[in-house]
Amino acid sequence: MIKPVNTDMAAYYARRNNFDEEDVENPDGIDALDDIMDNLRDLMTDQHVLELACGDGYWTDELAEYAASVLATDINPSLLEHARARELPEEVVQFAVADALDPQVEGTFTACFAGFWWSHVKRQEQVEVIARIRKIIGKDGLLVLVDNSQVDTEKTVIARTDQEGNTYQIHTLPDGERYEILKNYYTNSTLRKRLGPLLRDMRVHHFEHYWMLTARLR
Repeated sequence: MIKPVNTDMAAYYARRNNFDEEDVENPDGIDALDDIMDNLRDLMTDQHVLELACGDGYWTDELAEYAASVLATDINPSLLEHARARELPEEVVQFAVADALDPQVEGTFTACFAGFWWSHVKRQEQVEVIARIRKIIGKDGLLVLVDNSQVDTEKTVIARTDQEGNTYQIHTLPDGERYEILKNYYTNSTLRKRLGPLLRDMRVHHFEHYWMLTARLR
């Protein structure tokens, strides 16, 4: 008997043990991340950063080198333990359990960063999510998003599309457990159409395998 597909995305990420490799979805485009990292350094140097959905700290490790402070958050305590194991400087990086869709955090921040997360936000929830981020960061706060562009690989196959236009993939863990994962891909024009009214000074940099959005919150 075939087991039903699990739709608990948080459980999938909690169980997966190769977070970096899987989220860097297209290994052929790994060099493009160097350009993104350079841009991120320019943007985030001396910023007080709220990082959403930090996972095992792949991006936190980078931010810790030049940000004034980082509060790295994730909904999965087990992933935060992996991030803590990177032994990042405590005077710069703190960790907290928080749902990225509605982060209940304390602190003063000048910027918000999320890597490989925006694609997991439902289209119909994006306006509310940006509003919650603005409430924490404040007007004119810096927003930086990095995510995957869609390229034709086995990992990017879309299993279904719902009525709101959200797309889903099926990911299988080594033990055979199958998970349905929300994964939306965006073009430059789609990002501008959806987020333009909520942001100012928005710039979208598209690479072959990734995109990077920078903007100020209205």
